[in-house]
Amino acid sequence: MSVKRVAILGASGYTGAELVRLLATHPGYEIGALSGERKAGQAMASVFPFLRHLDLPDLTRIEDLNLAGIDLAFCALPHATSQTVIRGLPRDLKIVDLSADFRLRDAAAYAKWYGKPHAAPDLQEEAVYGLTEFYRDDIRAARLVAGTGCNAATGLYALLPLVMAGVIDSDEIILDLKCGVSGAGRALKENLLHTELSEGTQPYAAGSTHRHLGEFDQELSRAAGRQVEIQFTPHLLPMNRGILATAWLRGEARRIHEVLSERYRGETFLEVLPFGTVPSTHDVRGSNFVHIGVVGDRRPGRAIVVAVLDNLTKGSSGQALQNANLMMGFYEAAGLMAPPLFP
Repeated sequence: MSVKRVAILGASGYTGAELVRLLATHPGYEIGALSGERKAGQAMASVFPFLRHLDLPDLTRIEDLNLAGIDLAFCALPHATSQTVIRGLPRDLKIVDLSADFRLRDAAAYAKWYGKPHAAPDLQEEAVYGLTEFYRDDIRAARLVAGTGCNAATGLYALLPLVMAGVIDSDEIILDLKCGVSGAGRALKENLLHTELSEGTQPYAAGSTHRHLGEFDQELSRAAGRQVEIQFTPHLLPMNRGILATAWLRGEARRIHEVLSERYRGETFLEVLPFGTVPSTHDVRGSNFVHIGVVGDRRPGRAIVVAVLDNLTKGSSGQALQNANLMMGFYEAAGLMAPPLFP
């Protein structure tokens, strides 16, 4: 296996640190450059002491990065920053973007959900949506892959095969998500202080304001061949990692379980549990695995589907590495087979 050199732009955030943790055990990658605007000049060991055993380059500003000899860049930058930065990167550099900047294919949809025109519409058209198990062939051939939203990935793993197979009523999808606080990023925010968040929970972006709705609209409508709009409300929980998505659906529960089981049979990271078993975020914590459970509702002809993943791993950095493996010709699961953490 020939070693590929990678850069991580935005390495001082949670997803950047998670990428370093995963890449550290990958035999095919060497970390050649790290950027972190607010932490420029510092060693990764001082920013993330849990990484002090690794020999890593110091953090720099993006404009000071030396990209000579770099084969692939992971961009773990804030939303609305990636599109400007990536536009200035060398055209021969493969890129996996972890932000929201390239997830939506349509320029009008981006402007609708993000409130301003896209700064790099040519790159937006080029980008491949990074839901690995549904876009493998496109990802292998891509120069730019757009990582999914972690909420969107969790819900789409539960819903996409069912919409594709036509076994649920696509006009009656209600999706509730419970999200760990690391999904909100590492920047200081008053509502994320321990005293503000602990011992309680709250919905956020309720109604029609959550930007991941744009991804649900895009992917589910494409799967159905017509416009599909779901009801979706996320809730912030006082836990560090994890997302649990519960979908209430009109459809025959046993048939739904069969469709999901068949679609994900042979997939390394997707596990459909025995019928009637529900998953827990504890069982995927720190891993690239997704667990999906199906139970029947007390009303005939209705079902409940529950999906869980770790938002920092399979929902972001693990997915990014999985896609990078495809882009660079490595075994897709390389560096990602560590079992979940427990307890």
